[in-house]
Amino acid sequence: MSEENQPGDADTLQERLNEVTTLLSRQRLVEELVHRQDMPHQSLVENLVHKQNLIELRHRLDSLHSADVAYLLEALPLEDRLLVWDLVRADRDGEILLEVSDAVRESLIEAMERHELVAAAETLDTDELADLMPDLPQEVVEDVFQALPSDEQAQLRTAISYPEDTVGALMDFDMVTVREDVTLEAVLRYLRRFDALPEHTDQIFVVDRDGALKGALTLESLLIHDTETDVRQVMKKEVMRFHPEDQAEDAAQAFERYDLGSAPVVGANNQILGRVTLLAVVDFIRETSEAEQLANAGLREEEDIFASIWDSVKNRWSWLAINLITAFAASRVIGLFEGSIEKLVALAALMPIVAGIGGNSGNQTITMIVRAIAMGQVKTDATRRLLKKELGVSLINGLLWGGLIGALACWLYGSFSLGLVMTAAMTLNLLLAAFAGVAIPMTRQRLGGDPALGSSVMITAITDSGGFFIFLGLATLFLL
Repeated sequence: MSEENQPGDADTLQERLNEVTTLLSRQRLVEELVHRQDMPHQSLVENLVHKQNLIELRHRLDSLHSADVAYLLEALPLEDRLLVWDLVRADRDGEILLEVSDAVRESLIEAMERHELVAAAETLDTDELADLMPDLPQEVVEDVFQALPSDEQAQLRTAISYPEDTVGALMDFDMVTVREDVTLEAVLRYLRRFDALPEHTDQIFVVDRDGALKGALTLESLLIHDTETDVRQVMKKEVMRFHPEDQAEDAAQAFERYDLGSAPVVGANNQILGRVTLLAVVDFIRETSEAEQLANAGLREEEDIFASIWDSVKNRWSWLAINLITAFAASRVIGLFEGSIEKLVALAALMPIVAGIGGNSGNQTITMIVRAIAMGQVKTDATRRLLKKELGVSLINGLLWGGLIGALACWLYGSFSLGLVMTAAMTLNLLLAAFAGVAIPMTRQRLGGDPALGSSVMITAITDSGGFFIFLGLATLFLL
């Protein structure tokens, strides 16, 4: 990788984005000025100005790492994005399509011709192609299949047959294998025949004549031991291995726990099928984290930040509709106690505090539970134990902070009874928030759903309606 194609840090990326947007703005401005001028050969001058700016922009893009180009494309409005995309070299299309988000990838693919998509796909390895396949039109997929050698066709069919959340979907077929009965000198001679080792190679897998995994030879062992030593003498026999049907989350946790750089994937009879690299695991963790953040707010991954108004509306309307219903329910709870609020105006000022604190506490609980579920630390049979713990935390917080705000209410409004009601309401709402914060994600997990999906919307609805009802109900019973 050349110096100028090295990936940049956040500040450098922002500088490059500013440079590209400046070039785009300059191009539009100059073209507008030239267009307004009345001169001979008007169209020729406009064409020359247009090409001059595009050449400079193309040169700037050629100097950037593919991941940085993807960042720029995601940060540009659709019109500018497509203009920049047309300037990217065709031999880089495939790797950049893999780097961009799903939503941006969709907009780029829609702008490409069939032959361009086929050419872009043909530059990718089999495992990379498997990641791109679901987004390609069917006719492009068929063309790509026909262009592949028979062995790569079989690998591609295998790769796309596994669900997204399994190890098989992360599997890389590009690896190096050797036999255990050869010397390290023979291994070194074999490696020198490669133009380049597969990316992120930290160990060589040792197999028998039938392709069954016997162990692994680290590059460190290969380099520091005598070259006349047999592989079987220095190889690791106990190797962390995965099956393609294993959950990707479990593999990610194993990589973190055991500091793995790569690990073999084996099938029936311990036959080695491929490997999982740290890079693939990091990408999976990042994508999962982004999906959970969006799901927590009731959003899907498909929305592009610069998507059309209608596409954004379609992505957001369902949970907004749910939120509207829950907000209406909360308003009706308040309506039940209109008479109480009219008699004691202080209730209107204090009830948002009860609901707000409950919502924050509930979101804290849900965040902890969802994170623990994602890391595999919590199973469905732990619900009762978690509930007991979170209720205890909420009880202490309720008495502590509820007592504080109750004392403040007593001082502001000169009513000891109001202070007690405030303390009791806050404590009860925090207990409700704890119950909901555990029950919502654990129930969704038990039913096979995403524990994070819409969790913040649901917990807010529960603590708002519940907080209003508890506070106003207690006030009506004991203060009026």
